[in-house]
Amino acid sequence: METKYHMSVLIQEQAKKYGDREMLIYQPFGSKQWQSLSWREVSQTVTQVSNALLNLGVKVQENIGIFSQNSVQYIECDFGAWGVRAVTIPFYATSSEQQIQFMVNDAKIRFLFVGEQDQYDKARRAFSLCPTLERIIVFDPAVHISSHDPNAIYFTDFLKLGEGSPRQTEVDRLRQEASFDDIANILYTSGTTGDSKGVILTHGQFNAAFVANSKCVPVTEHDRIMNFLPYTHIFERGWAILCLYAGATMIVNTHPQDVQQSMRDTHPTCMSAVPRFWEKVYMGVMDKIEHSGAVERRVFRHALRVGRRHNIEYLSLGKKPPLALHAEYQMLNCTVFSLVRKELGLENAHFFPTAGAAVSAHVEEFVHSIGINMIVGYGLTESLATVSCDHLGKPFTVGSVGIPIEGISIRIGDNDEVLLKGPTITRGYYNRDDLTQAAFTEDGYFRTGDAGYLKDGELFLKDRIKDLFKTSNGKYIAPQMIESKLLVDKYIDQIAVIADERKFVSALIIPVYSLLEEYAREHSIPFQSREQLCADPQIIAMMKERIDTLQQQLAHYEQVKRFTLLPHHLSMEKGELTNTLKIRRRVLNENYKEQIDAMYEE
Repeated sequence: METKYHMSVLIQEQAKKYGDREMLIYQPFGSKQWQSLSWREVSQTVTQVSNALLNLGVKVQENIGIFSQNSVQYIECDFGAWGVRAVTIPFYATSSEQQIQFMVNDAKIRFLFVGEQDQYDKARRAFSLCPTLERIIVFDPAVHISSHDPNAIYFTDFLKLGEGSPRQTEVDRLRQEASFDDIANILYTSGTTGDSKGVILTHGQFNAAFVANSKCVPVTEHDRIMNFLPYTHIFERGWAILCLYAGATMIVNTHPQDVQQSMRDTHPTCMSAVPRFWEKVYMGVMDKIEHSGAVERRVFRHALRVGRRHNIEYLSLGKKPPLALHAEYQMLNCTVFSLVRKELGLENAHFFPTAGAAVSAHVEEFVHSIGINMIVGYGLTESLATVSCDHLGKPFTVGSVGIPIEGISIRIGDNDEVLLKGPTITRGYYNRDDLTQAAFTEDGYFRTGDAGYLKDGELFLKDRIKDLFKTSNGKYIAPQMIESKLLVDKYIDQIAVIADERKFVSALIIPVYSLLEEYAREHSIPFQSREQLCADPQIIAMMKERIDTLQQQLAHYEQVKRFTLLPHHLSMEKGELTNTLKIRRRVLNENYKEQIDAMYEE
């Protein structure tokens, strides 16, 4: 892909090519009905946003905040801001008031776009603590704006400032002056420790990423892309814009919890996702099979064995399957596996980029076996997403994170740290020269903090260096590896491994309460509350048996010896999870000190 256009003019140039063709499929705020907008319609609104921003007084490279879940308006604001060389700073829709306050003040934001009532309420409460903040612009027309708030307006009223394109001559000039050295985004990483830090991402980084990624993930104008992850997440952001460059139709999924129904409604061909999504798909399919008749179970298990032999033992290794195996797989693919894909809404599945955490080998093999092309990759916000990934149609190794993309130089440093250099790597952190300096080696390689190794051209990850635990017996434990193995169990929703400076490995486990309750009823186990359910000896014995089965291949010192079932989910509000649902282990150790200490009592 030759990216002929700067992002400041991407939508307008694509509108010239595609005109009235469908560009975005979406549900308006508060509605379950799917609607669509053409390239021409979106282009007109983007231009209107650019004009309105100039009428508000937005300057070149000024920072603008967007605090919203995925929506059409979010996309229009991003591209409208880039059209006048402004910088957009995306906030996670789940951000707390304290996080909002920090980011607005750090980036000196004057104009903040918000999505629904929750975001507006948080922004309004933070307003008086943010000296630079002048205006809140609300996407959802159903939001109740306080009668005591003179600083908020609806997005529809904001657009009226750009009606008739009163500043179009200036917009055209700014688009022409747009440079690949311009900052496009500052993405504040939530981080598992410490304050957020703003990663600087330039238009040049985006451009280099699009050119390199298009050679690995050949999305086309015939694809239908489901947006599942938030646009604040660099993985979704980079992927979505790459798809717009390709001319694909984009399905905007506003609420992540609705994604499976959205898939069945709209039939996407591609979607970027995190491993947890596929773990839930795996658990859902296997649970349905478990509750099927004996014949159906036997047929599906046989089909999985055939799918694994065909797609993992042959195709993934670059080998041609034997004719008889290929014929049997084709038959099962058109019958058994096609029904599974139809149930997911993936009748026309093309490929599915997956990154953000470790992918369980069990889940990766399952997804490939049922005929879905999972493209496993690895990246960071600082690398503008992809560092490495599987290449569609090329051999791959289950357990690796693929081949480095074009232009990226990888070096393995001290403690097996993966070091990066290339045109997609950030220039540094906003307002934090100290962090920027510490993040790079003397010869300019970025320190990822991830341990890994290269083998036969593929990158394999071990764990986060600072997340490695050392038991009191001197053994090193990789918690994320253990967690990814256990998360495939249908009864486990969340898990946090404990081991640092401890005698053995233990875990805090948040079960899938609905399935645990169902098990209790089926086995006549009485309970009056979740607390009672999670403490019941029969429940604990059942969970221990399942955990022991899953961790048989782990070294003895890596195995979970004791665990506690928690009667409530981990919480972002309590600081236990980041906005990307990563565990803050330090906070967990503080909040659950009593439960953790109890597991180590003699």
